[in-house]
Amino acid sequence: MSETASPPRRGRFLRVAAAFTVLLALAGYLVVRFAPGESGPPRCVARAAESSDGDVPTYEMSPEQAANAATISAVGTTRGMPERAVTIALATALQESALRNIDYGDRDSVGLFQQRPSKGWGTVEQILDPVYSAGKFYTKLAEVPGYSRLPLTEAAQRVQRSGFPQAYAKHEPDATLLSAALTGRAAATLTCMGGSDGEAGDPAKVRAALTHAFGPEVLPGTDAADTSANDGAAGEPADEPAGGQAVAKGSAEVAVPVNSSDGTRGWELAHWAVAHSADLRIAEVSVGDRVWSVAKSDEGWRKSEGESGPEKSAGNDVRMRIAQ
Repeated sequence: MSETASPPRRGRFLRVAAAFTVLLALAGYLVVRFAPGESGPPRCVARAAESSDGDVPTYEMSPEQAANAATISAVGTTRGMPERAVTIALATALQESALRNIDYGDRDSVGLFQQRPSKGWGTVEQILDPVYSAGKFYTKLAEVPGYSRLPLTEAAQRVQRSGFPQAYAKHEPDATLLSAALTGRAAATLTCMGGSDGEAGDPAKVRAALTHAFGPEVLPGTDAADTSANDGAAGEPADEPAGGQAVAKGSAEVAVPVNSSDGTRGWELAHWAVAHSADLRIAEVSVGDRVWSVAKSDEGWRKSEGESGPEKSAGNDVRMRIAQ
């Protein structure tokens, strides 16, 4: 006489079997999705310069966070602020919004720095422009006597008037790492992986974003009207960008001339381009003899000699190839 499972035991068995099937399906998806050769979810990584003990601190972020961090840095350097100021600004934004341009917050706070329209920081629309909000932060920071010599949390608090003034300190290591990369002092230390959606980009949008963040001087020949990093208004780019190169409107490349002997400016612009590669659909960036591309993003910055792709950039000039 054979024995059969009772109804309660049979029910438990079926539930366990169903759960096991779901787990197997999920495991199969993960194996396929993140198998060798797959980049996984889009992400950007800033790395510190290698140390003698081999310990290399890193900071990983989403493309959105990387783009916002690059904008904060660009506005600071364009205003002539030192790297320490950029570090303070980045640590503040890390605490206030986790480098996300959010449209909500405590009371009427919005944006990267959680600035309040009711306290005179500007309109909601203005504050939600990262270039504008970063500019307002630097304006207030510059009014703090000796801010560069103050502890970071004190300098940030003088601007923000936060209810949690000590919270900024914990972000100083990450902000220091980010500012070194984004100001260009630490070359080839910021990369992004994944993020390509196959859509074509627009060189005009790249030029507009450049002049919005860095000011019209970054691209000689563009329309300077309303493109200052100080007022947060983006203007229309001209048909011919930089350096006397005749690049027709709609061209798949944006070239940025760099007059810098130490390469810092070139790497600042190159890292900005990589940080914005997802939202502006920049497929490839080259500076000097180094190149980064979406197609080989897992390799980071690599030597460009002997490749059939982009030409070697002249000096420290930066070339951005837009997805087409």
